[in-house]
Formats: sequence, C-alpha cells, structure tokens
Amino acid sequence: MRRKHHDLRLWQESMILVREIYEATEKFPRDEVYSLTNQMRRAAISVPSNIAEGAGRMGPKEFLQFLSIARGSLSELDTQIILAKDLGYLNDTRNIQNRIERIFSLFGGLMNSLKGKVAN
Repeated sequence: MRRKHHDLRLWQESMILVREIYEATEKFPRDEVYSLTNQMRRAAISVPSNIAEGAGRMGPKEFLQFLSIARGSLSELDTQIILAKDLGYLNDTRNIQNRIERIFSLFGGLMNSLKGKVAN
C-alpha cells in the first residue's frame, strides 16, 4: 500500500541519502561504530522518518513542524559529513553533499507551499 509520503520527491531523495550514508559509514574504523557511524546513520534515518510522520498527520501546521525537525536532522548530518571528511573517514563527499543540497532545496519548496496553506 502506498502512503502519501511515498509520492514526495523529498522523501524519495531522503531515502536514497540514507542508503548512501549506510554505504559510506561501512568503511569507517570499528572504534567509530558507536559514535560517528551511529550518529550519522541516526541523523540520516531521521530525515525521511520525520517527513513520513509529518505527512501522516492531520494538517499542514503539523506537517511543517515535522519537516522542520527533519531539516534539522539534515543539517546535523551535513556537519557530521564534514567532520568525517576532516577525520579522513570519507574521501570524496561531493555526491552526498550534492544530494543534501537538493534535499534542502526540496524542503524549501514544500515548506513554503505548506506555509501558504497554514496562513489561509
């Protein structure tokens, strides 16, 4: 059964990002498994999870609240990717960072659309 959030490009791109983060963190040192690896995976998972939860709520105001949380998790992940690169755990982060930029842009569009519905 398809849910409302399955059709959102924002959710679809976020799901791809989760898979990319899992693949990227597989190569991290073992001593990072309970720290940076875990933090990055949790932040990545939080993005589509909060999009889905918000889409399942009753109205645009609640959806906006969950989108805001998801966008915060994306910002957290962005910081963690920079840190992982600085620590030498990731070499080329361009693809992941480009996807994050696309997702931020999609957040902006959807949130602006919902703000118009809340104002009316």
